Amino acid sequence: MNTRSLLIYLLTITFFTFNMNADNVFLHEFKTTHGAIPFDHITVADFEPAIRQGIIEHDKEIQAIANQAASPTFENTVVALERSGKTLTRVLGVFYPMLSANADDSLLAVSNRMMPILSEHNNSVTLNEKLFERIKYVKTHFDATTHDREDQMLLHETYESFLRSGASLQGADREKYRSLSKHLTELTLQFEQNTLKANNAYEMWLTKDDLAGLPESAIEAAKAAAKEKGRDDSYLITLHAPSYSAFMKYSSRRDLREKLYRAYNTQCTDGEYSNMEIIKDIANTRLAIANLLGYKSYADYHLEHMMAQNTKTVYAMLNQLKDAYAPVERKDMQELEQYASGVEGHKVKIMPWDYSYYSNKEKDAKYSINDELLRPYFELNNVTQGVFGLATKLYGLHFNENYDAQVFNPKVKAWNVTDSEGNFMGMLYTDFFPRASKQSGAWMTNFREQYVDENGNDVRPIVTLTMNFTRPTETKPSLLTFYEVETFTHEFGHALHSLLSRCKYASLSGTNVYRDFVEMPSQFNENYMREREFLDSFARHYITGEKIPQDYIDRIVASSQYGAAYACMRQLGFGFIDMAWHTIAKPYTGDPYKMEYNALKPVQVFEPVAGCIMSPQFGHIFSGGYAAGYYGYKWAEVLDADAFSKFKEDGIFNPSTAQSFCNNILSRGGTELPMVLYKRFRGREPKIEAMLRRDGIAK
Repeated sequence: MNTRSLLIYLLTITFFTFNMNADNVFLHEFKTTHGAIPFDHITVADFEPAIRQGIIEHDKEIQAIANQAASPTFENTVVALERSGKTLTRVLGVFYPMLSANADDSLLAVSNRMMPILSEHNNSVTLNEKLFERIKYVKTHFDATTHDREDQMLLHETYESFLRSGASLQGADREKYRSLSKHLTELTLQFEQNTLKANNAYEMWLTKDDLAGLPESAIEAAKAAAKEKGRDDSYLITLHAPSYSAFMKYSSRRDLREKLYRAYNTQCTDGEYSNMEIIKDIANTRLAIANLLGYKSYADYHLEHMMAQNTKTVYAMLNQLKDAYAPVERKDMQELEQYASGVEGHKVKIMPWDYSYYSNKEKDAKYSINDELLRPYFELNNVTQGVFGLATKLYGLHFNENYDAQVFNPKVKAWNVTDSEGNFMGMLYTDFFPRASKQSGAWMTNFREQYVDENGNDVRPIVTLTMNFTRPTETKPSLLTFYEVETFTHEFGHALHSLLSRCKYASLSGTNVYRDFVEMPSQFNENYMREREFLDSFARHYITGEKIPQDYIDRIVASSQYGAAYACMRQLGFGFIDMAWHTIAKPYTGDPYKMEYNALKPVQVFEPVAGCIMSPQFGHIFSGGYAAGYYGYKWAEVLDADAFSKFKEDGIFNPSTAQSFCNNILSRGGTELPMVLYKRFRGREPKIEAMLRRDGIAK
């Protein structure tokens, strides 16, 4: 750093140190029960100075660890590093979730300023030569007989994370790595902000004459959305999940379905929110980083630290599933086209904007089941108690609403979680409804990870579940679709992975596992949506209180395999797109449309639609941590189906089986390799047959 840069840096530190608000809650442990987040005392203005102060404190700690006179040991180097940066961890634990769930323009502006600085700080840690030398010394002289498996894994993961973050690079290569990683941070941030703004920008305004086929729930939601915009005489359809999905499923106006489909699938392709060049830049920057670290492609680099290990294994799995599901999908699609032709009285060629509409009708015709029939039994409060009750029955957890906890939005609820003996297990926030400041989709994240502190205290996690469910209307409470209930159970599985965690180190606890294993506990939970005993425990009519008729449950179970082949092929398509972008061996300068078209050829269900493309809005792989890892959903599905088959054999609420699943998987986080944990629960490696049987592909 030259003299001028150093002077500017010191002045910046001085400015933010002296201008720090003494009341900034991030500067000390939260003075709340269980360390709950004091949202009422947090403003956007608090984040930047707290992050800057956290960086200063963390940097001092890193220097102290790296430059200490004592010989390197596991405790004074690896554990000290793990426990460093408390202020920074505290503020980022709130900052990152808010960027996805509650980001206004002022918070996005803070993000734009701070993300490159945070990237540089992370590099300053992993590229600290003295610190890495100490870690290498500990690794070389480590006596595994005096440490448990969790200590061994922490050392392994710490050493590997430094290596994979450029610690072994020298000279100009180190500076190149710094530059590339900073650039990648800026690109992914811009990608994410573009997708949020593009998704919020689109509006399809309708009149009463345009509503043919829509159920009352969708009409009420469209009316309420229009009213929020000050247009009481109109109806508004947006690209937010509840609005978009309902319209595509029910509208008999094929022209409007096509219009909405094209709007959704051309997001971020042009104009001020275009990601078309950004996605190429992201892929090429990842390739450059991988090359710098000695790998042929980013996928080779990333998969080395996954269960799959390499691209050959990933493609083998994708193609194995394609070969199993494609014949069934083709047969199903032919039947659907015959059904649609019968409905319309002329030959129908199913296009992507037709699938939801006709498949919903065909499913109803075959099984007499549809979302509007089920919605009255899936009132959100009842569903919440049912999903929570699943954890009570399996793992002895209890959820009590915490009315005193501060929340970041009036619609958010907070829950205290305790075990069967009344011990505090963590806090859970539920954030159910769409808003302009929230990304689309559904996810779980942590405000605080579980860990054991230096005094031996078990610090319990603070978890948030973020959804985009159907909103209540002026006349009805929030009544969910079957898919929304399934989504709830899925994300709740992630939450349980954190809430049941019993680990020493935060970086190994909860969902901090290999990416192709992290979806296993969440997808495992989805299996209960096909079980009578679970559905019968909470589904009540929101007006009469009547239990869901057994006949309805029978129809749900009978229809559970409907569309499974199509759903699998769709997911495989996303996996092939992901791998195409991340197996490039030289910078890609071509057309993103061509890249995606070629990637989808093996699993193409519909004829390509000109101008439509997934990649520029594919947040999972370009900003969400699933780069070269989207296949992990199907990989984990093999695991979850095989695991649930054990429950089917023993009883779906068998206490000893549930205890084993908790002890060997849910509570262990990333403290051991995933396959070791899985085999300890199952007694063997997973088999694909359970998944094929569940989906009706095999007997």
